[in-house]
Amino acid sequence: MDGEGSVPVAEDPARRRRVHGMLKLYYGLNEEGKAPEQPESLDPCDINGPHFDPELYLNKLRRECSLTELMDQETCMVRQIRSLDSDMQTLVYENYNKFISATDTIRKMKNDFKKMEDEMDCLSANMAAITEFSARISGTLQDQHAQITKLSGVHTLLRKLQFLFELPARLNKCLELQAYAQAVNTHRRARCVLQQYSHLPSFKGIQDDCHAIMDKLAQELRQKFRDGGSSAKDLSECVELLLQLDEPAEELCDKFLSHARSRLESDLQGLEAEIKPYPSTATKDASAHGSSSATAPGSPSDGSPKSSSLPSPASNTDILEFIDRGCNEFVSSLCLVITSYQELFINHAQKGELASKNIPQMANGKLHAFVDDLAARYFMLVERRIQEEKGVGDNSLLVRALDRFHRRLQAVAKLLPGSAVPNKGTEIVIRAATERVKQYLSALQSFYMDSLTDVRQALATPRLSVAGTSVAGPASGRDAPTSLPELLSSLSASILNQIKSVLASVHLFTAKDITFSNKPYFKGEFCSQGVRESLVVSFIKFVCQSSRQFCETAGDKGGSTPPALLLLLSRLCLDYETSTISYILTLTDEQFLVQHHSPVTPVTTLCAEAREAAQKLLNHYVKVQGLIISQMLRKSVETRDWVNTIEPRNVRAVMKRVVEDTTSIDVQVGLLYEEGVRKAHSSDSSKRTFSVYSSSRQQARYAASYTPSAPMDTNLLSNIHKLFSERIDIFSSVEFNKVSVMTGIIKISLKTFLECVRLRTFGRYGLQQIQVDCHYLQMYLWRFVSDENLVHFLLDEIVGSAAHRCLDPAPMEQSVIEVICERG
Repeated sequence: MDGEGSVPVAEDPARRRRVHGMLKLYYGLNEEGKAPEQPESLDPCDINGPHFDPELYLNKLRRECSLTELMDQETCMVRQIRSLDSDMQTLVYENYNKFISATDTIRKMKNDFKKMEDEMDCLSANMAAITEFSARISGTLQDQHAQITKLSGVHTLLRKLQFLFELPARLNKCLELQAYAQAVNTHRRARCVLQQYSHLPSFKGIQDDCHAIMDKLAQELRQKFRDGGSSAKDLSECVELLLQLDEPAEELCDKFLSHARSRLESDLQGLEAEIKPYPSTATKDASAHGSSSATAPGSPSDGSPKSSSLPSPASNTDILEFIDRGCNEFVSSLCLVITSYQELFINHAQKGELASKNIPQMANGKLHAFVDDLAARYFMLVERRIQEEKGVGDNSLLVRALDRFHRRLQAVAKLLPGSAVPNKGTEIVIRAATERVKQYLSALQSFYMDSLTDVRQALATPRLSVAGTSVAGPASGRDAPTSLPELLSSLSASILNQIKSVLASVHLFTAKDITFSNKPYFKGEFCSQGVRESLVVSFIKFVCQSSRQFCETAGDKGGSTPPALLLLLSRLCLDYETSTISYILTLTDEQFLVQHHSPVTPVTTLCAEAREAAQKLLNHYVKVQGLIISQMLRKSVETRDWVNTIEPRNVRAVMKRVVEDTTSIDVQVGLLYEEGVRKAHSSDSSKRTFSVYSSSRQQARYAASYTPSAPMDTNLLSNIHKLFSERIDIFSSVEFNKVSVMTGIIKISLKTFLECVRLRTFGRYGLQQIQVDCHYLQMYLWRFVSDENLVHFLLDEIVGSAAHRCLDPAPMEQSVIEVICERG
């Protein structure tokens, strides 16, 4: 305890709080320095109680405690006493300095109060002297006070009369100096008095003179207001003065807006002059020519859509210059008119009688009607000018013009809250963007059709065939030009590049630096419905639809379509189904951050449509190629006299042509489609022999009994054979591989051959010629089909039908047939 008491209190705040706590505890005080309200303890052994008895306390300790406990109790009590003594010394030391300081302060206060008492005594004496002098003066002047008050009233009245008599001269002087505000204020001060005493002749004359002068002043103010050449401050002062002269507020508003309308209409006329149309005849010619060439895109090698070659009616200024002129002239002037009008009639604080006329409400309604009327005319001109932008070469100019148009209209929104002008301007921007998307769709469609035209021309151009011979004309489509894969690749790449170029141009509408791009329409509906659906999806559907139109029957425009083009388009649509459609839509969704809030066309639907178009094109290709070969076979059968023909020595040239054309088609299809799956071929497919009867392999058994008088046996045998043969569907859909395509073409060709043979009558040598031709076809055609038994069956049918229609069925020896075919 002694060691702790020697530590300075100032250096240990915690110890100081503990010391104060002990002292408070000793004196029985709480934290606020007051004794707690507790019941007094009556225990004489309570050392902290008021009835403490030391003798009883010691006797109790001696009875209850051992020696050791007594010694500990003593030690504890000694420690507490020392601590309290130390704390008392510290507190006395600290409070001693405060007591000394307080004593000095009190001594100083005594000196200051003594000096102050002397000054207060002096002040009291002075106030008594002043009071005495004031009483003397009041007594002296009391008699003259009433007379002075009367004279002062007379003087004031004379000054007022003098002001009234000099009022006309004052007003004329102000009018000469153009101090209109001073004249109005002066007249307002005297107007009530003149009105009150107008029954007196002298005051009546003054009033009439003042009215004449003020009418002249009002006329000059009206002329000044009508001229409008003054500054805004002068005009504001002019309007305020006219209102104070009881000029109708509505008339002033109408005059101001009428004057502003004349200036703004001159700006609109200047804009209209820039979009003045051509003469009617020239306009019709230009529109007729423009419909075919203005939006026509370039060749497949071009990277961007071609713009219109025709100049627009406003060829001297582009759309950006037009919008700039409209903004700098009309919109700026309109904003100045709005600002001036609001400053004059709406925002200007009205005082006195004017405040009760609700002029701002009336003026605001007139302003809204005025702005809406002129803005509607301006918007009509802007839309007419935008409609002239038919070229789709550079979209940035239009977007910048629309951005500037939209940005400048925001100034009108700030100046005139609640106006419909900004919303109508946004609607114009939306319509322009939507129309632009339609133009790009039309450009893509034209580009696609022009690309197909270029492909058709390339297919019709004389080229070297696979065999190395020069071919030309439409027939070259069957000769599989070596450039067919390159044409497909070029066509697909050019269309894809064109779509990317169009998307890049349309993406300018959603650029971050474009003010209207943050509108909900351009963040949502424009991206999903405008770009994705109306542009990309519509173009994909157009490609599929236009491709299906080439599948029209012969006699329509599909009859003149090169078969190679059908094959190329089928592969194009198949590539679209497998990868291109997904790539294009993914690119669109990523580039435009499309959020599918509204229903959109799923990728699977477009892929299914593309696959359907590819299937239809490929089926039509098979049909066309099959009909071309069938036509050769039909003519070769119908134009020959099969009864009186000579003994066959060679394979007919038409059969060689059929094999050559089939080989050329096989090469052509192989350039674009995979091989496909074939059934296993027998080792002697090219050496297979044909019996005269398709129903039986035992030629010797039935040859002797075959006569025209016994047709039922062979018919019965043929029909029984067909029952156990697999049914052949001639015009079934083909698969997307070379083997399936060639199988379909050969089925159509051989079926036509069979039907033509059934309609003819044959002699002995005619039947033998059919045998030679069929063996020659069998030697080559089996390798093109998926199942060689199909070729064998149809050729068997042809030979059997020829034998059935033969007048003298005497078949040629198989060895002779093979020699002729090998020599041929």
